Amino acid sequence: MIAARHQALEGILDERQRRLHAAVEAKLLGHGGVKRVSQATGVARGSILAGIKELESPQRVLPEEPRRVRRAGAGRKKLTDRDPAVREALERLVEPATRGDPQSPLRWTCKSLMQLARELGEQGHAISHVSVGVLLKEMGYSLQGNRKTLEGASHPDRNAQFEYINDKTQAALSAGQPVISVDTKKKELVGPYKNGGKEWRPQGEPEPVKVHDFVDEELGRANPYGVYDLANNAGWVSVGTDHDTASFAVATIRRWWFAMGQAVYPAARELMIMADGGGSNGSRVRLWKLELQRLADELDMPIRVSHFPPGTSKWNKIEHRLFSYISLNWRGQPLVSHEVIVNLIAATTTRKGLKVQAEIDSALYPKGVKVTDTEFATIRIARDDFHGEWNYVISPNR
Repeated sequence: MIAARHQALEGILDERQRRLHAAVEAKLLGHGGVKRVSQATGVARGSILAGIKELESPQRVLPEEPRRVRRAGAGRKKLTDRDPAVREALERLVEPATRGDPQSPLRWTCKSLMQLARELGEQGHAISHVSVGVLLKEMGYSLQGNRKTLEGASHPDRNAQFEYINDKTQAALSAGQPVISVDTKKKELVGPYKNGGKEWRPQGEPEPVKVHDFVDEELGRANPYGVYDLANNAGWVSVGTDHDTASFAVATIRRWWFAMGQAVYPAARELMIMADGGGSNGSRVRLWKLELQRLADELDMPIRVSHFPPGTSKWNKIEHRLFSYISLNWRGQPLVSHEVIVNLIAATTTRKGLKVQAEIDSALYPKGVKVTDTEFATIRIARDDFHGEWNYVISPNR
């Protein structure tokens, strides 16, 4: 109501009348009224207090000129009028690289309002940190965080590969064939360590965790590798205790097939895999292809693979249909053991009916396994005409 009344009188009252009107509102509210009226009307607290003092003065004198509050030319001059160079000096401080001042003392420091005011003062510009904030807003600046938008140079056929993957995926799904998206989730420290996010707990009783995130030699890290079934909105995650290698990746796909996929796709004729271009399932990893050959032989079924172009892993379906919900489900929960991690993953669900199974994989997957030319020659790989390094089919050796 205060704001509404003040808005209705906007443009009618002069400066003195606005001050007195705000003072009347504050007096009616009593304790705390000055603050509330200042917030509602935008009239400074000092002006309201001055108005209250004027109202309470026994010798109130009406101005000789009703429409003039101050004499001509009176009042505090604007900062930029008193010191026209302060705006340019401030701009050089907040953007030294683009304004040609790489030697600015604030080039490599946090540019707080206090620091900016102090540096401007040393340059001969008398200004408070509050005025610095006001001036920055007038110049179009605001507090900004970082935004992940730089992906580096994109491949010229990036969009074409997306369309190619989409066509192959739609064709497989229409034919009732299994299509899975695979990837490694971020490695997690196992133990009483801080986990991002917040969880409901009794007031004043946060979950105690370690101060330093040093790896526990006994518990180590957890390597979650996931498989997401596009058609059934279902996922499988193997929580590895050793290294994240191509052997571990294909072992997870194998576990998914025998635990979930085989029952859902009894008449499957081909398995399609969408994977990132790097990591344990990278397009250049020879061990990845050799392990897929062994899996194709075991399943007696061709395996089609399509890799996403470099720098586009965020478009992989598993990232935003499975991994993101796992992260939400265990937010604020210390991952104190591999068993806890498995239970939290398996309990993940969504309103659209996501179902997840998880299992610990304690097998050893040594790093640095070399694939000889002789072993690589046994792989029955047929590369597509369009970017055969990204799109290929590995058929069983019959």
